[in-house]
Amino acid sequence: MKIGIIAGSQRPDSQSLKVAKCLETRVPALESGVELYTLDLGTGTVPLWDPSFFSADPSPSKEAWAPVSKELASLDGIVVVTPEWHGMVPPALKNFLLLCTSELAHKPGMIVSVSAAMGGSYPMVELRTTGYKNNRICWTPDHVIIRNVGGVMNGGDPAPEEQDIVKRCDYSLKLLLEYAKALRGVRESGAVDLQTYPFGM
Repeated sequence: MKIGIIAGSQRPDSQSLKVAKCLETRVPALESGVELYTLDLGTGTVPLWDPSFFSADPSPSKEAWAPVSKELASLDGIVVVTPEWHGMVPPALKNFLLLCTSELAHKPGMIVSVSAAMGGSYPMVELRTTGYKNNRICWTPDHVIIRNVGGVMNGGDPAPEEQDIVKRCDYSLKLLLEYAKALRGVRESGAVDLQTYPFGM
């Protein structure tokens, strides 16, 4: 099994990346043999969507996206860590979801929203509302909101409230792994037809 973790902030060395790295350490403790792929959108390696993606001709944007696309296609599930910027998902993460077509189709996605203060709910709602339509990602019912993120997951002995956050992350990650196993059967069933129906309604 292979799980991807997306650090959805376009800031280098972001709090989202810090949380993504923490989640990387949790997955092997929950199930052995899971391969991990982490993508930091703060590195600027993912191209901006442009009309060339609708063309059959090669383009620099498509060439830049190809290695990321290949990694995503090999995944069984994905964790998306998103900050809240003015109550919204950052542009780099929305761009990433626009670029995804069949790579994430019928694969489970776990949302982890982080906030510097007491927010964090709006990005989760935005992703559940518009973040799945054409890429067909299946958001799991359980998500995690990490508030006051600057004070947690910094190493050292965790305070009781941080222990609760880690336990919640572990619980949601365990569910993601089970959804990953179950949805593999859907993808292999022959019922999926993305050639005839490439776009959601």
